[in-house]
Amino acid sequence: MKELRTEVEIDASAEVIWRVLTDFDAFPTWNPFIQCISGQAIEGKHLNVRITPPGGKSMIFKPTVTRVQVGRQFRWLGHLGMPGILDGEHIFELDPLSEQRTKFVQRECFSGVLLPLFWKMLNSNTRKGFEQMNQSLKQYIERDILIHS
Repeated sequence: MKELRTEVEIDASAEVIWRVLTDFDAFPTWNPFIQCISGQAIEGKHLNVRITPPGGKSMIFKPTVTRVQVGRQFRWLGHLGMPGILDGEHIFELDPLSEQRTKFVQRECFSGVLLPLFWKMLNSNTRKGFEQMNQSLKQYIERDILIHS
């Protein structure tokens, strides 16, 4: 198993960030990495997700929501083909640092028989996608959401 982990501090409450992360309809307006999500953030439900890593082609997959802890954590588990080939549990975590400052952690735990073949690409392009999304989320919330609140 290997893990990608990125984080950013955002000048906003965990509640504000949670609202943005679960407003899937707005993703195309601010998110350069996860450009589209449809479905519901409910454990056991399937999502339809389109990601576009920097320097890579768009991919569509249908992960299952594995955990929803409102205002704190959102997880899904996706597979490339069948389970065990290349699996990824994507995790968004919100760690309140104060009433108006939150650490946003985006990580993914990868496993499966093809992981050694894909790890270099995941650790470069996918990591860059996480970092771009983190910065876009920060800018979108601090510049657009909080100013209009």
